[in-house]
Amino acid sequence: MEHSKQTQYSSNEKKDSGDSGSVLNGHFDGMVKRPAGGTGRAAAAQPPGAESSSHRPAASVMESWREERTRSVEDNEMSLPSLAAAYTTILRGLGEDPQRQGLLKTPWRAATAMQFFTKGYQEKIIDVLNDAIFDEDHDEMVIVKDIDMFSMCEHHLVPIFGRVHIGYLPNKRVLGLSKLARIVEIYSRRLQVQERLTKQIAVAITEALQPTGVGVVIEATHMCMVMRGVQKMNSKTVTSTMLGVFREDPKTRDEFLTLIRS
Repeated sequence: MEHSKQTQYSSNEKKDSGDSGSVLNGHFDGMVKRPAGGTGRAAAAQPPGAESSSHRPAASVMESWREERTRSVEDNEMSLPSLAAAYTTILRGLGEDPQRQGLLKTPWRAATAMQFFTKGYQEKIIDVLNDAIFDEDHDEMVIVKDIDMFSMCEHHLVPIFGRVHIGYLPNKRVLGLSKLARIVEIYSRRLQVQERLTKQIAVAITEALQPTGVGVVIEATHMCMVMRGVQKMNSKTVTSTMLGVFREDPKTRDEFLTLIRS
């Protein structure tokens, strides 16, 4: 199953912008398309000359940050009994007795917790950003670093946690600083892979602000590598997405990377 999902994710990367309306597991393809400024590590696979000098995403990229809600509060209420029943089945499958005292309410607690862990499916970026984008004649780098991040590995349904660093170069518009953390929260509170999460955050900021450039770096610990599998306690995964001048100009990129490490 894990291999098939990885293959599916790789194939999504190769789709052209004409498929930007499709949805996979609650994630719009438009959120992971390559804007004209280039993206993260995977962008190296682009053919020579494919990048544009523009710092803005292509017009054909769907502004999916406006239309991404895939679950409502009402959906939560309706699905809670079936989720709890599924956890009861899991407990029985593990050889436990769901009727013993310590587990009587566990299925409901676990179902409610899982809905909270994935509450990003209920939220839309536009609801967060609409009243927090301001016209401002500022063209120097803005950085918010060490944003706590909690997510769920979509392959094993165990936690991913770490820190997110975001920087952008404004283009006559700035974003309320706390909203950068809210963007992280919306996309991290979903079933994720770190590579996609990094890109979604960067593309959402780019589509909302149209800045000169955006840089996002995530450092995270994956419990699927710590609690199981290779069981490497101190391993960390670092991913980055650089758009616009953050990708095209080495000096801008180096300034960003230096500042988030200071």
